[in-house]
Amino acid sequence: PMQELEWQHYRTNERINDRGVRIDTELVQEAITCDLMLSDAMSKKAYELTGLENPNSVSQLKTWLEERGILMDTLGKKDVAQMITELDKNGVDAEALDMLKLRLQMAKSSVKKYQAAERCVCPDGRARGLFQFYGASRTGRYSGRNIQLQNLPQNHISTLDEARTLVKLGCFDMVESIYGNTPDVLSQLIRTMLIPKEGCEFIVADFSAIEARVLAWEAEEQWVLDAFQNGEDLYCATASQMFHVPVVKHGINGDLRQKGKIATLACGYGGSSGALISMGALQMGLKEEELPEIIDSWREANPKIVQYWWDTEKAAMTAYKTGERQEVGKIAFEFYSGTLWMVLPSGRRLAYLKPRQQPNRFGRMSLTYEGVGQNHKWSRQETYSGRLVENATQAIARDILAEAMDRISAEGLNIVAHVHDEVIIEAPKGQYTVDEVCKLMSVNPEWCKDLPLNAAGYKGSYYFKD
Repeated sequence: PMQELEWQHYRTNERINDRGVRIDTELVQEAITCDLMLSDAMSKKAYELTGLENPNSVSQLKTWLEERGILMDTLGKKDVAQMITELDKNGVDAEALDMLKLRLQMAKSSVKKYQAAERCVCPDGRARGLFQFYGASRTGRYSGRNIQLQNLPQNHISTLDEARTLVKLGCFDMVESIYGNTPDVLSQLIRTMLIPKEGCEFIVADFSAIEARVLAWEAEEQWVLDAFQNGEDLYCATASQMFHVPVVKHGINGDLRQKGKIATLACGYGGSSGALISMGALQMGLKEEELPEIIDSWREANPKIVQYWWDTEKAAMTAYKTGERQEVGKIAFEFYSGTLWMVLPSGRRLAYLKPRQQPNRFGRMSLTYEGVGQNHKWSRQETYSGRLVENATQAIARDILAEAMDRISAEGLNIVAHVHDEVIIEAPKGQYTVDEVCKLMSVNPEWCKDLPLNAAGYKGSYYFKD
C-alpha cells in the first residue's frame, strides 16, 4: 500500500503541474526564427565547402573526410571537438577544419526545447504538466515531460540580460559579432525562457551537495559530515583528506582541489577510471595514468563509505537468500512476495522484482532483478554494491526534496517548477527573502534529524543556473 506521505507528495506535484510556469514566448519565437536563419546559412556554407549533396549526412561527410586522410569512426560532438583540436595543432587541411567546426555549430543549433515550449504553452502563456511523479521507477525521482526541464543546458556567459535582450529584439548579427557563436548563446538562454508572472519574481533554492551529504550520513563517514557541519569547502576537505596536506581554494595546495572535486563526483558509488573520464577528468587537465591513484586515495580517505558498499550488497543478498530482514546503516532489506525490498529511512520501499543470483561477466555472483531497462524495455538487470548504494542515496535525496516541497507549499509559496534538487518559486516581489526560503527548504525531516542540510539560492526575473 502507498504511504499517506507519498499521496501528499503526489498531490503537491500535481498542483505544481496544474499551476504551470510562465514562458517568455517572445524569446522563444525569436530564438526559433534565429535558429532557422542560422541553419539555412550554415547548410549553405557546408554545401559550398564540401560540394556534397547533403552535408548533414554522416556517411557522405565521413567519406568526404576520408578522401582527405581524416578517418573518424563517429561524428559525435566529443569526437568532432577532439579532431578539431588535433587539426588545429597540426595546421593541415583548412577546409576540413572549417567543416568540422561548422558541424559542431550545427549540432549545437538544436532548438528542440524552444519548439517544445512553443508546442505546449497554454493560451495564458504558461506551460503545464511538466513533471512526472515517480518518473524514475528505480528511485522514485521526478522526471520531466514535454519541455524536459531535467536536462537543460547550463549557462556560462556573464551577460545573460544583454544576450536575452538582443535575441528578443531580433538583433542576431549583433549576437554573432559580440559572442561569436550564436547557436551556443541560444543554447545557454534556454533556461531563461522560464519567467515569473507580472508583479512576481523567481526565488530559486537548491540543496547544496545533497548526494554527498546523504551518502556520508548513510555510511557514517564522520569527517565528511563534520566538514559540512563546519561549512567547509567539501572538495578542499576531500583533497586534504586524500593527500594529507592542507588544501585551500585559490590558496595553499589549491591545485589539489580539482582532484578532490572529480573524486567526490565520480567515486562515491564505486566508480573507477571510466567514471572519472565520463565526469570530465581529462578535460580538467588530469592525465589518464593519474586516475587509479586518485581513486585509491579517495577510497583510503573514505573507508566507511567503501565498507558501506560491501555491507549493502551483503545485506541484500542475505535478505534474498534467508527471507530475514537485514539492516545496514540507515536502510534495510526485506524479501517477500517474490520481491526484494529496500526500506528507506522515510519508510518508502524500493522494489527489486523477481530477484535472482547469477554469475556476472567477471565470473562473480551478482544480484539481478526484472525492471525497465534500456530503450524502455522490460528486461533482467544486474545490480551491485555501488549501484545499490546509489539507488538508496538518490532515493533518500528525492524524499528530502519531496518533503521540502510539501513544507514550502504549506507556507503558501507557489512552486512553479523543480529541477533535480532545486525548486523555482513564483513569489510576489519583495514578499519573501532568499534566506527565508533556503531556511524553510533546509528543515530536516523527522527521519533524518542529524543530516546536515543546507540550501543556497537567488532571486531573479528569469530562471538561470547560478
